[in-house]
Amino acid sequence: MTNPYLNYAGKRLIQAVVVVLLAYVFTFIVVSILPGDPITNVLRNPQNGFTEAEIQEIIAAQGLDKPVLVQLSNSFSHFIIGDLGISMRTNRPVSTLIADVLPSTLILAFTGLVVALLLAITIAYGTRFLRKEFGQGLLRGFPSLFLSVPNFVIGLVLIHIFGFQLGLFRVIKPDSFWATFFAALALGIPISAQIAEVLIANLDHEAGQEYAAVARSRGLSQMRLFAKHLLKPSSLPVVTVIALTIGELLGGSLITEAVFGRNGVGSLVQRSVSTQDLPVLQAIVSLAAVVFVVVNLLADLAYPLLDPRVKLLGSAERRPVTADDNSAVLSQAVKS
Repeated sequence: MTNPYLNYAGKRLIQAVVVVLLAYVFTFIVVSILPGDPITNVLRNPQNGFTEAEIQEIIAAQGLDKPVLVQLSNSFSHFIIGDLGISMRTNRPVSTLIADVLPSTLILAFTGLVVALLLAITIAYGTRFLRKEFGQGLLRGFPSLFLSVPNFVIGLVLIHIFGFQLGLFRVIKPDSFWATFFAALALGIPISAQIAEVLIANLDHEAGQEYAAVARSRGLSQMRLFAKHLLKPSSLPVVTVIALTIGELLGGSLITEAVFGRNGVGSLVQRSVSTQDLPVLQAIVSLAAVVFVVVNLLADLAYPLLDPRVKLLGSAERRPVTADDNSAVLSQAVKS
């Protein structure tokens, strides 16, 4: 590993740590200034049945009787060692509450990402090699259509058609295979639009390069040309797009869970907001920020390794691709 890459990785890592710190502080401030008093709404709610002694004990345990800066310092120091605190509503560890619902959300998010990638690749391939009379131009309009329709609308349509009309899944069983598939489809369709747009643009660019012309002159089939020569260089920017859409993927998962009635992180957030369970809200938002930052950090670190034409200078900037680089790529295409 070269020194420029280590410098680049070190700077990106420091930036990621700073972003996580700022995100945690911002989340703490926003959650703390929410209207209403969580002590009154949660602890002093007659339905919860807490005595005054128990209320004072919970307030002391949560540190709610201390200044805000002290609360922030204590909260962050516990967060970095994995202690997410105790729920004010259930009096259970927040980590346990999240662990109970996290698998459902992860399955939905991962399946939605797979669906988005498959849709994006299929659309991009069709825009390059499908004949015009078979709908090539129509495929180019799909990303715009997908972006214009919210995922909850797509979810409602899928439930009506495949759940109520065709009976492929039952709404009362949201964790079944088909229910999960259609929930992932509702989540993945809007996300596939962004990936497809980038992939189509880069395929158009790469198809006009000299190495693509050389590959075509050798009589390669369209599928082999697409898979062997065009897809890899065109998909490199997709890594960045996927990293940037992680936040949308997580947010879309919460909405999709509500539409399909899945018991995931979304339902936990909904309950926590309605009861102002601050430790749970703080933990979920902070963990989402950490996931988003880590994924983007990995994308930044992987990009120079995936593309040999990307050279890192001491300032961690990428050197533009030159004619010599294109010649090297052309030579490699001829050899392969």
